[in-house]
Amino acid sequence: MRRLLTKTCVVLMWLAATTAMAQTRTVSLKVIETSDVHGHFFPYDFIERRELKGTLARASTYIDRQRKEYGDRLLLLDNGDILQGQPCVYWSNYVMPEDENLAARVINYMGYDAETVGNHDIETGHKVYDKWIREVRCPVLGANIVDTASQLPYVHPYAILEREMAGSSDCKKKTVKIAVLGMVTPAIPVWLNETLWQGLEFHDMVKCAKRWVKYIQQVEKPDLIFGLFHSGLNGGIVMENGIEEDATERVAKEVEGFDVIFFGHDHQVHNITLKNTSGSEVLCIDPSCYVRNVAEANITLTYNGDKLVGKDIKGSIVDVRNEEVDQPMMAHFQKDIDQIKEYVGRKIGTFATAASTRDSYFGNSAFTDFIHQLQLQITKADISLNAPLSFDSRINAGPVTVADMFKLYRFENKLVVMRMTGREVRGHLEMSYDKWVNTMTKPGDHLLLLSVDSRSDQQRMGFKNYTFNFDSASGIDYEVDVTKPDGEKVHILRMSNGEPFSEEKEYKVVMNSYRANGGGDLLIHGAGIHKDQLGSRIVYESELDLRHYLMEEIERMGTVTPRAGKNWKLVPEKWTRPAAKRDRKLLFKD
Repeated sequence: MRRLLTKTCVVLMWLAATTAMAQTRTVSLKVIETSDVHGHFFPYDFIERRELKGTLARASTYIDRQRKEYGDRLLLLDNGDILQGQPCVYWSNYVMPEDENLAARVINYMGYDAETVGNHDIETGHKVYDKWIREVRCPVLGANIVDTASQLPYVHPYAILEREMAGSSDCKKKTVKIAVLGMVTPAIPVWLNETLWQGLEFHDMVKCAKRWVKYIQQVEKPDLIFGLFHSGLNGGIVMENGIEEDATERVAKEVEGFDVIFFGHDHQVHNITLKNTSGSEVLCIDPSCYVRNVAEANITLTYNGDKLVGKDIKGSIVDVRNEEVDQPMMAHFQKDIDQIKEYVGRKIGTFATAASTRDSYFGNSAFTDFIHQLQLQITKADISLNAPLSFDSRINAGPVTVADMFKLYRFENKLVVMRMTGREVRGHLEMSYDKWVNTMTKPGDHLLLLSVDSRSDQQRMGFKNYTFNFDSASGIDYEVDVTKPDGEKVHILRMSNGEPFSEEKEYKVVMNSYRANGGGDLLIHGAGIHKDQLGSRIVYESELDLRHYLMEEIERMGTVTPRAGKNWKLVPEKWTRPAAKRDRKLLFKD
């Protein structure tokens, strides 16, 4: 009898195990993210007019290869800043605005599942990005972009993506349900004039994420929750109300519920796993910019019947720079490519001499001073402020084309004239040079404020701070004494026309709209002008972007001769000249 019972127990245990095995199944997903594309759609640099590594046309080959393996279980996400950068997006946004936006057509062609809004997308203005949002066929996300009138999200706060799962027919659950919550850096009002985002608010990311994750969990009950954040890992500016530019790390740690956060904005590669307050792991991954890489999450879900019992999530950064070009994609957009090449190849004038941004970091330079000259010439202002917007650009002597104008001026900023006192001008410059140059204590010190850690950072390129905040001035003669402490380096000698300079006098100062709106904090923390007062200081703002007016002026002049001015220098020169040679070799290998 005991033997019979034992056999019966064994049979029952085997049947139970077999039933459990029949109900257990796994589902594999692959999620690919692009971010900060900045118009790098095609393997051609429309600025330098040469082949370009990476780009969406090469990433598309890799993505198609993964689709053959994963089918519908591959998800494709983009993280914003797609409407600004290469001339192809400028051409679509402003030269051919009535046509369907090129960025929307590329997103639709590649079959993206969700898209977020980036700060540079907002920079294009309502007319451009509202039309783009309508034309994109996947959900455009931004939970913390809020309509001031309705207090509701201006675009979709999140998207629900469902994927069929193969498995036992005795289970009711047939799909994997994925929620993708999108957000953008809330620091946009610091950089962009309100005319570009009128009627919108940008809310704190941590508070917004807590609210929407709770809602998603209660209402949607998804298997996975992804973040799709156009915001860097950490750091960046912190606004007066405590809102942070780069808040991905804080969201990952403080908001329970995320499985993966795909992010961008800081133009750096990240692939890290963080733990939130409950001890759960959150993969945080960022492919950097210009589609040199894609970020991907490989996910295996284990179900016992209808219950999700296990998640295995691994992140990787995939280099796509040398993938084959997607030829069907190129054929599809060839007409656009030909039109853009014709547009950027149009001659607008002639440079009698070459100009390079490399010189801009060490004193007067033909590149930066040419922009100073044109800004003063166009607006009749007293003083010009300007920074090198590209780390390493050069315009050669000879014919100057539309393409060269994107080297000369990288962003679609407007031209602004503000009222500033002489004391405020000096304060502005003090902060600029404090970010820019080192305080030398001996002849062998670095002249520039460099950082080994930032050499792979696509925005700092070996500097401790962003070079687009290194404002120099024209219209005044001054010296920068690098042996003095921060805040005491700048000594303004006179106006460049020979008149005395007074810290008490008010001057008309020309700059770009990014700076005039408080970008880089030079006006706020350097000049000491409260953010709320900046608008009242503006006496002129151009209707179109600054590049447009620079191009008009060059066409009017015909042949121009960019020359380095002689209105400022780094001193003492017996230290700064040898140090400049050393640092130049470090940065540029020349």
